[in-house]
Amino acid sequence: MNWRCAVGLRASDGSLVELGPGDIIGRGWNASLQLDDPRVSEAHAMVSHRDGALWMLALRRRVAVNAESRTEVELEPGLTIQLADGVAVAVEYVILPDTILGLEGPGLGARPLSGVGALRVRPRVELLSRFDDDAAVLFWSTGLGMRARAAGGEVVDVVPGQVFEVEGRAYAVIELSGTRAAATPTRADGAVDAPLRIVCRYDTVHIVRIGRPVVVLSGLLARLLSEIATVGKPVGWEGVAIALWPEVDDRSQLRRRWDVQMSRLRARLRAAGVRGDLVRPDGKGNFELVLGAEDVMLDET
Repeated sequence: MNWRCAVGLRASDGSLVELGPGDIIGRGWNASLQLDDPRVSEAHAMVSHRDGALWMLALRRRVAVNAESRTEVELEPGLTIQLADGVAVAVEYVILPDTILGLEGPGLGARPLSGVGALRVRPRVELLSRFDDDAAVLFWSTGLGMRARAAGGEVVDVVPGQVFEVEGRAYAVIELSGTRAAATPTRADGAVDAPLRIVCRYDTVHIVRIGRPVVVLSGLLARLLSEIATVGKPVGWEGVAIALWPEVDDRSQLRRRWDVQMSRLRARLRAAGVRGDLVRPDGKGNFELVLGAEDVMLDET
């Protein structure tokens, strides 16, 4: 199972630094990505994990993408972010966990936990994405895990299977797919819900949608999707990775390549308006192609 959550940022001097949630970008000595430039604040920006994605949050000054000023930016491979005039970083890769922690219970359904969350049961059951003094249970991420405090209780580490009792109702901590938190089949946040016709030819994959341009994947992204799609059932990441990189015999290096390419595949699909859960992990190291009721996959490998 992949629990890693990281982003590779390349500075203007060519150096590549890997950051995780909570890491700081700035001029200060304690910055994880230290930029020796007077135009950069000591703590200029921070990496945050929420809603199934990694974000860069501006702390003291705004950042910019394509000359558009922003207070936060979702991090995706290929993105260039201006921290100040003449100072930029490029996103080389993004690694997201296969699973994240969530909360499930009466009136709530299954909801992801990330950043800061507040479970309220009055006047109605809801999980707020912010601090709330009146919350029955408060949750917050430390960057390395999740902590919680029930009203009048002690601070505890949050783990799968843990149950919080609130007014006679049980709310359990569960594991959710990392891609499920970002998008669901019923609400794709800008993705196209039209039926897909996916033609796999190994070195290329064509995703056809009525009234939209054909999405063409090639190279490693096409091979990765073809290997998963044509099996017809969940397939272990390691077997697919070995087929893609037979020259690599180090398992950790193999996993790193897998995570980078999977992140690029998801980013490419999202950029094309294809729903984010097309390729989904099951939380046990397996991945599968998830088709809608009217989607079709053609194996022409």
